Amino acid sequence: MASQEILREEPSRSSFINDPKVRGIFFQAVVVIVLVALVWWIVQNTIDNLTRLRIASGFGFLRGRAGFDISDSAIAYSSDSTYGRAILVGFINTLIVAVSGIITATIIGFILGVGRLSHNWLIRKICTVYVEVFRNIPPLLVIFFWYSGVLSVLPPPRESINLPFSSFLNQRGFYFPRAMWGEGSWLILVALLLGIAMAWFVARKARQRQMATGQQFPVFWTSAALIIGLPLLAYALSGFPLSFDYPKQSTFNLTGGFQVKPEFLSLYLALSFYTAAFIAEIVRAGIMGVSKGQTEAAGALGLRPGSILRLPQAMRIVIPPLTSQYLNLTKNSSLAIAIGYPDLTATTGTVLNQTGQAIECVLIMMVVYLALSLLTSAIMNVVNARMALVER
Repeated sequence: MASQEILREEPSRSSFINDPKVRGIFFQAVVVIVLVALVWWIVQNTIDNLTRLRIASGFGFLRGRAGFDISDSAIAYSSDSTYGRAILVGFINTLIVAVSGIITATIIGFILGVGRLSHNWLIRKICTVYVEVFRNIPPLLVIFFWYSGVLSVLPPPRESINLPFSSFLNQRGFYFPRAMWGEGSWLILVALLLGIAMAWFVARKARQRQMATGQQFPVFWTSAALIIGLPLLAYALSGFPLSFDYPKQSTFNLTGGFQVKPEFLSLYLALSFYTAAFIAEIVRAGIMGVSKGQTEAAGALGLRPGSILRLPQAMRIVIPPLTSQYLNLTKNSSLAIAIGYPDLTATTGTVLNQTGQAIECVLIMMVVYLALSLLTSAIMNVVNARMALVER
């Protein structure tokens, strides 16, 4: 009878405080309140300090006259340009260094990574020494090495080193012919974009055909013909609107052509060679991460060693850490200020010194670097998603 009464009793409800769901909501609310209070305190403290120092806030200063020159600019700029255009010049210079450095570092890194797995003792040891040396040196020292130890000891302009294709190398940089485009040259760009689009379409259709029927299509040669052949055809139809301005040696300097200054060269080479050492280890780890059974199976199927190294299983391992190295290279470009290259940090820093708008200038740099990093991550995430295994 007593047992029946016990069964009829309602189960005791757990305490409100001991409910895990309630506790989770409570602590999350506390964290949000603390963060909001901290941000409010920082903003209010900043506003009070600006008011006390009588410093105007806002981004109106970007329309003011810069009043300083920039040694290396990819777009039109003079001292009469605005502060906003000066910052834009720095942003473009940073973008050029980042993109060119990523491409070069990737090529060198993949070659070194494969070289570290070579059966040739000499090649394997050379690649190992390269990786161990560059990986254990701060990037700033590598930049100084190229700037002060390599480029600064080159001969003066009158004794320039003659290179192929009418190019010259001296203390003032690298000189090569400048392309001069005439009327109708826009057709070449249109043909190039059309060739890339058609190559992408052909590759997609060829993949669908291979998945459906197993038949392969010469995608590489077809894409090469489209990307190279269409621009060449447009070049011929538009009347060959391309000429070159060649650099010429004068009494004290070189005239004509296009000059790549030593500041850019040292930064570009340093970041490329430095990051390539880390990429090499990522590539080596990705290849070695493929199980031995899969590589042996690939060899049993008759695949050549070069084809085995391109197994998609290795790329799935390589891509995620490769993204981090691309982000590091982009952020390390801010070290350009040490050698006087006008990147985003250098130009924005000059604007900050002249205007005193520290908060706005720092905010601009933070937003730009954050945007570049997020864009790089987004592109690599797309590549990673295409390489990932698709569950059936």
